[in-house]
Amino acid sequence: MTEKTLAGGCLCGGIRFRIHRPVRDVWVCHCSQCRRTSGHYWATTAVALERFELTESKTLRWFRSSEKARRGFCHSCGASLFWHRDKSEQMNISAGSIDGPTELFTERHIYLDDAGDYYQIHPQELLETGKAMDDN
Repeated sequence: MTEKTLAGGCLCGGIRFRIHRPVRDVWVCHCSQCRRTSGHYWATTAVALERFELTESKTLRWFRSSEKARRGFCHSCGASLFWHRDKSEQMNISAGSIDGPTELFTERHIYLDDAGDYYQIHPQELLETGKAMDDN
């Protein structure tokens, strides 16, 4: 990966951010919480908190989604943007909210046992990522 800054935000522009590389490649989460907040599985990257910068946050709201984590979303357009585990030193960011090109690739799928029954995860997809993994 190159040492450049990535930028992104929500659909309406009420939230904008910058992330300074290095960032983790994309993990695809199939857990029921991610599916409910995003409408499908959630593709996310992560970056150290000191490399994450909000440049516009007027519509940002946080929702406590479990005893150990919260999710950041836009209260205007509804975009699901962030997931942050309490006391974690990194921010998880929706890969789809990052302006392209990102130079990221899908590294792994997690919580496969919790995947929705309306789609199939093909073995070839998991082989191509190189790290098929189920964190359950």
